[in-house]
Amino acid sequence: QVQLVESGGGLVQSGGSLTLSCTASGSPVEDYIIAWFRQAPGKEREGVSCFSRSAYDLYYLDSAKGRFFLSAYYAHNIMFLQMKHLKPEDTAVYYCAAARRTVCTQQMAEYDSWGQGTQVTVSS
Repeated sequence: QVQLVESGGGLVQSGGSLTLSCTASGSPVEDYIIAWFRQAPGKEREGVSCFSRSAYDLYYLDSAKGRFFLSAYYAHNIMFLQMKHLKPEDTAVYYCAAARRTVCTQQMAEYDSWGQGTQVTVSS
């Protein structure tokens, strides 16, 4: 099972950018689908982006399309979520996750591994 650790969260003004990192260990992340979720205060956790290398399946939450970009550097077992044009409604704890699946899913129960989360706060 892969272990995940996020970093890169912080406080940013509306319109700003942040790049989150997720470092994997224990197993090659290229064997998993990789995803980013977020949970805002008082709301359910939601899928932001997901990528399956084997199926070349790529998903973005509608509100993230054109602003967020998922990438992975498999040789170093690390993935990123680049976030641009951030809005106050993007404020949440962001989690990376991995699942031994072929096709992306937004079902949290399908994910085997989760990071501890990193806080992103966007001020207006």
